[in-house]
Amino acid sequence: MTTIIKDKEAGATVPATDNIVWHQHSVDKAARAANKQQQPCVLWFTGLSGSGKSTVAGALENELHKAGYHTYLLDGDNVRFGLCGDLGFSDDDRKENIRRVGEVAKLMVDAGVIVLTAFISPHRQERELVRSLLGDNEFIEIHVDADLATCEQRDPKGLYKKARAGEIKNFTGIDSVYEAPIEPELYLDNGNNPVSMSVQQIITYLAQQGHIK
Repeated sequence: MTTIIKDKEAGATVPATDNIVWHQHSVDKAARAANKQQQPCVLWFTGLSGSGKSTVAGALENELHKAGYHTYLLDGDNVRFGLCGDLGFSDDDRKENIRRVGEVAKLMVDAGVIVLTAFISPHRQERELVRSLLGDNEFIEIHVDADLATCEQRDPKGLYKKARAGEIKNFTGIDSVYEAPIEPELYLDNGNNPVSMSVQQIITYLAQQGHIK
């Protein structure tokens, strides 16, 4: 028999068997965040391949690390070597990929960490699913924008060339849809502005929202 339990801290409703109950530990998210002197959150970088998500996320993490903040960067390619190594690139597999990453990010936020994620994450519904896993102001959607022509010109992994040649199917922007954020917390014009400007824009936002000092 399946019952429904309530995650008291995150406010989420999840299915469970009768033999599983939520255990509330004495050291909670607030205590871990206070220990780290930061307010945890998920910085969700989304955009086309080649838009610069990983580049901006990596540069931002360098700055936060140098300032003494506790971070972790979940990169789209890296998680497919382990956590999501069994998934392909169909719509269903992409959705499952994002679901798993969202659950991992939620655990890291509970640990008091500022989490950076660099994923194309082409579907709004999946991004909103991750948002629903987190508390107020803990999900920060960042649209890293560069037009398709710019991304194809950059083509750092040679993927657009392969997609145009028909060697890669279901490639976002070519034969698979990308649903751009409608009202992201942050918009980065990464086709025209330098990475340093984007990093400073995010740091300013994090300070204004109280995630960092």
